[in-house]
Amino acid sequence: MDIILDNEYRKRKKEKIPDKYGGNSAMINVTRSDLPPLEKFTQYLEKIWETRWLTNDGEFVQLLEKKLSDYLEVKNLILLSNGTIAMQLALKALDIKGEVITTPFTFSATTNVILWENCSPVFVDIDSETFNLKPGDIERSITDKTSAILAVHVYGNPCYVEELQNIASEYNLKLIYDAAHCFGVQYNGQSVLNYGDISTMSFHATKLYHSIEGGAAITEDDELAEKLKLIRNFGIVSEEKVVLPGVNAKMNEFQAAMGLCNLENIDERILKRQQIYEHYQEKLADIPGISFQKIIASRYNYIYMPVCFENNQIRNKIYSELINKHNIKTRKYFYPLTADFDYFLDSKNNYKVNKNKLNIAHSVSDRILCLPLYTDLSTDTVDIIVGMIKEIVSK
Repeated sequence: MDIILDNEYRKRKKEKIPDKYGGNSAMINVTRSDLPPLEKFTQYLEKIWETRWLTNDGEFVQLLEKKLSDYLEVKNLILLSNGTIAMQLALKALDIKGEVITTPFTFSATTNVILWENCSPVFVDIDSETFNLKPGDIERSITDKTSAILAVHVYGNPCYVEELQNIASEYNLKLIYDAAHCFGVQYNGQSVLNYGDISTMSFHATKLYHSIEGGAAITEDDELAEKLKLIRNFGIVSEEKVVLPGVNAKMNEFQAAMGLCNLENIDERILKRQQIYEHYQEKLADIPGISFQKIIASRYNYIYMPVCFENNQIRNKIYSELINKHNIKTRKYFYPLTADFDYFLDSKNNYKVNKNKLNIAHSVSDRILCLPLYTDLSTDTVDIIVGMIKEIVSK
């Protein structure tokens, strides 16, 4: 079986797709996972084999929590098995019930965790420049059933955190941030993760920083941090004492080992992404009808390359031609809106949730396209991609 898999891998790797722009070229993906030198990861594996400490708050998990807390400049960082469970634990730890105001312009996990915790999502519109929740629309959507705001820093771009905090404080609401894209991002000179009651992160393999799978919850509240730690480990205090109905949300040692490896050169990778991101913007700037997200971070991480085109027809044409003719994978990220998912419709095709006017969110979702961006993507390849886009738009 190993030989068969290896031969199939080699075969696929050697496949070439004819391309008039660059001769023969293999698939260009929208993202590509960074991996450390194999020998570096092997050093951690050897220690795991030696100690046989595979999970349950292992030494590498403890070390990674400390290193990440220092690097991200946060007080309490609790490592978890993935980013989705991090949001679920945040809702559980804050005892959220009733309605949760949130964005429809996000990955499905943000919406799904609200449903999994038996709460009702209330969707509001987004800002046309930052792509994040509009504070005014949030305030207009608050009812006596509202208990929390679950906001997303879309593509790692900070929300208007001061305004959201003012709203949460005035109406006595909990404020949770889905900060899955925010590794290393700062706002006004401090970590964006320090805002709100809890921020959650994803360390999935597709992210700028990853531990294969993994996530974290961040809070400045020490008591809340201890509660999160209990929830992630079945509510166990000791062998004979369990104090709350927790779950198994622990990160294992293999994930932590990958996380430790990938932390070592993270600044170098962010710098390379910045160069690629800015090269894209420079080359795309003279194409009619193109716009970019307004970044309000004081330190950004360049995790994605989102571009808004003039209309849905142009976006879809670029998407289909790049993959079908040139073997270049882009992503309509985020399309469709989570508020438009089929499971929100009843048998008569009426919406079962509170869905406000989402005009801007629909407009951005219909026109957005994330172009390939990863650490070892060359600027020459970026030039080829931009050339293809110019040709398609000109038609």
